[in-house]
Amino acid sequence: MIERYTRAEMGRIWTQENRYRAWLAVELAVCEAWSDMGRIPAEAMEAIRARAEIDVERILEIEEDTRHDIIAFLTSLEEKVGPAARYIHLGCTSSDIVDTANGLLLREAGDLILRDAGSLLEELKTLAWRWKGTLCMGRTHGIHAEPTSFGLKLAGFHAEFSRHKTRIAAALEDVRVGKISGAVGTYAFLSPELESNALARLGLRPDEHSTQIVQRDRYAHFFSVLALTAGGIERLCTELRHLQRTEVLEVEEGFARKQKGSSAMPHKKNPISAENLCGISRILRANALAAMENQPLWHERDISHSSVERVIMPDSTVLADYALTRLTGLLRGLVVRPERMRENMASSFGLYFSQRLLTALVDSGLSRQKAYEAVQRVAMRCWETRRHLSELAARDDDISAAIPAETLADLFDEAYYLQHEDAIFSRVFGTR
Repeated sequence: MIERYTRAEMGRIWTQENRYRAWLAVELAVCEAWSDMGRIPAEAMEAIRARAEIDVERILEIEEDTRHDIIAFLTSLEEKVGPAARYIHLGCTSSDIVDTANGLLLREAGDLILRDAGSLLEELKTLAWRWKGTLCMGRTHGIHAEPTSFGLKLAGFHAEFSRHKTRIAAALEDVRVGKISGAVGTYAFLSPELESNALARLGLRPDEHSTQIVQRDRYAHFFSVLALTAGGIERLCTELRHLQRTEVLEVEEGFARKQKGSSAMPHKKNPISAENLCGISRILRANALAAMENQPLWHERDISHSSVERVIMPDSTVLADYALTRLTGLLRGLVVRPERMRENMASSFGLYFSQRLLTALVDSGLSRQKAYEAVQRVAMRCWETRRHLSELAARDDDISAAIPAETLADLFDEAYYLQHEDAIFSRVFGTR
């Protein structure tokens, strides 16, 4: 079943109205800090609290004339508040408001992404334990290598996404800052004490040295972590795409009763969710590069970063939210075919036992080179004769002379490859 993406929470964060509300929260926090210091009279502060409110349409109407969004915002507030509005934005510059509001908005968006990552991890954990011990073919270069289990595959992705979640949390802390330091960050009309007071009300930390803006290495870190997470999403989805190929068909995406796969070929069931998520992951990585390009601004600031962030902040957080949610839904509806995994293992005639046979020959006293040549010679015959490696190894004079028949037969035990599965699961998940 293709899971529909219905979450409105992330989209709401980046609406024009919510953006203005974040600006208002910053302006009010600064006013409260000034009030604590005695700069704003009590009656004026009361009027600001009571009357300051957002009128999106009016702000946009004023901006048509001012061509400056913060001035339009402040003009609208002045119309609402009256004479006490002269205390709003006292000593501040636009970036004090915008960058501090960014800290609020990114924190809110990041909290949702962390929640999404937690949901994905739970689904991966459930699947890993469900398919623990289910043998499947491990592949390197796309070629049969040695057996693993489908549970181990999923446990590996769980381990990776645990790291992504940890990185997201760290990056989120890095952008949980604001700045109320004035035109070039010198606090000429403000003070570090006022800044700390105002930001504490908002749940933010002061940037240690903000110039006129919060430095964009913080944002680059955040969006780079989203890009790394996107890389994990694409890695998992690429695995699922390969496993869904007709020649492999070890898993399938859920397919709704009325779903269609192709306009021309009625038989088609395509890995569209995994493919869509691979494409979305590429956008997230590209946006990280844009965030890094925002780091080298002129002097104490310029405004070249602003247009970029108006795109990548909502786009990347919405896409990350969407991708993690859709991937969780894909896994929840995944059809796993263990019988097909067994068929695929059988299709290479036991050749995946080659390393074990090689090691046994070395242990018997053969040089590694001689042992390698013997196993490779027999392995090539398996492809030609379509006979199992165990059968041809038992008939080979060099191998049978080196390894007794009973010992040789014991080498072809598939359970050998899962002898440490429990230990790996314990490292990934701890005790169940």
